[in-house]
Amino acid sequence: MTTEIVGGWSSFDYELTSAAKAVFKEALEGFVGVSYVPSAFATQVVAGTNYCFLTTGEVSVPNAPRFPALVYIFKPLTGKAHISEITRIKP
Repeated sequence: MTTEIVGGWSSFDYELTSAAKAVFKEALEGFVGVSYVPSAFATQVVAGTNYCFLTTGEVSVPNAPRFPALVYIFKPLTGKAHISEITRIKP
């Protein structure tokens, strides 16, 4: 039995929904310098929705090493989704 906390984060879902993919694409539109590929996401319902994407990042230079990162995105009830924070995960 899963217990959800009101206003809390969901568990990570490793099957990206079409809605989650659309939010990720919208928020990163025009973002340059680093590319991020999502592999999982969690949500938090507030006045809109906070998304936390588990991603693999890669700086846009030849032979750059990949790294894990969390990309936080806020999708308001009306308006465009936008990045609120990016945190590189360190070992």
